[in-house]
Amino acid sequence: MRMAQGGVFALFTAAWGGTALAQQAEIERYRHLGAATCASSVCHGKIAPQPGRNVGLNEYRTWIQEDRHASAYRTLEQPLSKRIAANLKLGNPTKAKICLDCHADNVPQNRRGPKFQMSDGVGCESCHGGAEKWIQSHASAKRKHGENVAQGMYPGERPLERAQLCLSCHLGTKDKLATHAIMAAGHPRLSFELEAYTTNQPAHFTVDADYRLRKGKIDGVNLWLTGQLESARAMLLLQRSELFHPPGMFPELALYDCHSCHHPMDRPRWSAQRAGAGIEPGSLRLQTQNLIVLKAALAFLDPKARDKLAALTHALVKAGQRDVAAVNAASTSLLDWLKARDALSRRQFSKDDVLKVRKMLLRQAASDEVGDYAVAEQIVLAVESLSYSVGDRAAKKPLLDKLYAAVKSGTSFSPARFTATAKAVLGRF
Repeated sequence: MRMAQGGVFALFTAAWGGTALAQQAEIERYRHLGAATCASSVCHGKIAPQPGRNVGLNEYRTWIQEDRHASAYRTLEQPLSKRIAANLKLGNPTKAKICLDCHADNVPQNRRGPKFQMSDGVGCESCHGGAEKWIQSHASAKRKHGENVAQGMYPGERPLERAQLCLSCHLGTKDKLATHAIMAAGHPRLSFELEAYTTNQPAHFTVDADYRLRKGKIDGVNLWLTGQLESARAMLLLQRSELFHPPGMFPELALYDCHSCHHPMDRPRWSAQRAGAGIEPGSLRLQTQNLIVLKAALAFLDPKARDKLAALTHALVKAGQRDVAAVNAASTSLLDWLKARDALSRRQFSKDDVLKVRKMLLRQAASDEVGDYAVAEQIVLAVESLSYSVGDRAAKKPLLDKLYAAVKSGTSFSPARFTATAKAVLGRF
């Protein structure tokens, strides 16, 4: 399952925050007609893929039967969600905007068509945009995909736009974020990696010759790099937002590394090598996992840039212990660095290149340098993503299972055990 390329990186240099808002506005531009509009047997509700068509026409059934997005709203009806809402004094979570913004297609009332139902959860138009203008045209074999996009269909086949849309919920924006208070009330910590999640998501399309003709194609390694760059950019922009300095004593603690504080007291995890000079035990550390993963990959991709990224990342962590001005300055330097590296995600990679990047990530994992939980988690997801890219994921599954077992729980995570596991599997990748 791979994303298409056509015009992929035209917007890559735009600031993520403003662009994310623009993309959300595009999703809501036209009326959302509801998933039922796509569900008939003459549309996308076929029982099985149809031969001789450029789409399977069973997309609705794939979504409703296999896609967890379809159950996002129903999650709000569960006892845990009700307890979280009660802890936050939100009332019914199926009515609370902060919940619905990510667990449903929560478009404004005047953008809802006659078959729209909030209970559909994260449905077709949550990702493909309001169908008011393209509902008829997209069924025509004569209509080009670009024409549908011009009428409000969201170009989710483009890695940048897909990353921004997915991250708007799976990481958050300044207007919808799993805050420290929300997580303290019981909401799970969010984690996300674009390529691994895309590949493991039940596919409702096939990247065949017809798909590539209409929408193009992008290799998995490029989608992975897009996700890492955009995740890092998104977090930096959150750290630059007013969330970092709200009214009151504390900044938004969700912007810091959860596990720098949340671990058993009898299992200290601090290490001078991981923390870096001037970062004392017990220090709060801003989230930097995607930057650290990029630094590991740069050992092959751009060795000269690696040390600079390491220095800028360390400066951000130190700034997070000082004041807002220091964080703004450090994050601006990193955003500039990321902007100058956008071409990395457009780079053409051979299979051997991808194998070398994967090996570099595992070598970093086998050192004590990336033993923090969020970093270890991203390394494991990256190794799986790159294994899909080179086509050996099935063969490497036993090794991947060992790595996943080492990051199964943030509470029981052991840096020493993770490092030992990475060392044990390194020579078999």
